[in-house]
Amino acid sequence: MMNRPLSKEAIDARAAAYCPYSGYAVGAAILDDNGQVHTGCNVENASSPVGTCAEVNALSAMVRAGGRRIVGVAVATEDGAPPCGSCLQALAEFVHPSLDAEVFLVDAAGKEKAFRFDQLLPHRFFGKRG
Repeated sequence: MMNRPLSKEAIDARAAAYCPYSGYAVGAAILDDNGQVHTGCNVENASSPVGTCAEVNALSAMVRAGGRRIVGVAVATEDGAPPCGSCLQALAEFVHPSLDAEVFLVDAAGKEKAFRFDQLLPHRFFGKRG
């Protein structure tokens, strides 16, 4: 299943990326279980690789707005690459194991690929949360 509206939000977020060092702009959009969309873009700084990824910025926006469960994620990059392992694990904290989220990867041409979250991070680990 494709999700053009969520991917469009990720594409729009990508346009705001601040990436003067890598030149690799990333935008992310998260749909929470309340139907709200939260976006983020990557933000680099001179002490590279210390920066923040688009997925983590979108996740922070979701948490700040009160969201606690991810239903879907879209990530927009030049080449449709998936999130890094660190971002996948950060997202996993909010993807319920029995209600696996969909992840949409979109490239600069707007081509989407859809995955279940567990396809991208099949062996995620869970902390001690209640």
